[in-house]
Amino acid sequence: MMTEQKVKFKAFDLYDMEEIEVKDIALKSYINLEGKLVLKSYGRHTEKFGNAKVHILERLAMRVGVPGHIGKKHKIITNWATGKYSPNMKIVLQAMEIIQKKKNGNPVQVLVKAIETCSPRDEITTIEYGGARYPQAVDVSPIRRVNLAIRWIVQGAYQKAFGKKKKMAESLANEIILASEGNMESYAMGKKNEAEKQADAAR
Repeated sequence: MMTEQKVKFKAFDLYDMEEIEVKDIALKSYINLEGKLVLKSYGRHTEKFGNAKVHILERLAMRVGVPGHIGKKHKIITNWATGKYSPNMKIVLQAMEIIQKKKNGNPVQVLVKAIETCSPRDEITTIEYGGARYPQAVDVSPIRRVNLAIRWIVQGAYQKAFGKKKKMAESLANEIILASEGNMESYAMGKKNEAEKQADAAR
């Protein structure tokens, strides 16, 4: 009787997903590291917590297309940041290549470390009491922690590349490396620190 052998896929046939470790237990279920050859979900995961089923590299590529809001202002979308899958994923893969050369290891592990390091544990919300509004510290849910970390990493890379000679892929790679090291020069680390300080003040 023949036993079935499970085929192991590397992401884009480049990066082994099985060797990557998520040390933060709270985030383990929300960082998808499934071994797939092509990371494209075609927008199938639209249900609640559907983001958790989308591969982490694809989520990063989707965020590159729409960097999101900073305060009340929306980030300007340039010609390279579009809703198209291919240009966005190309930027992410170029960034992974740069990280691999600089860190001599699996770049997806560096990305996971960056997300773990710069994801906030507390933030503030506004509550209304007696007709007045007050800031209130709240714990951040794991899926929002991952979303915020990815958003801040992309926004930080965007700011360092917009209107400058530095390419987006290089800027994204540098931001991921700085965030993974906990370096306060990273925009994402600065935003995390700010969110947690505001939460501490609102307790």
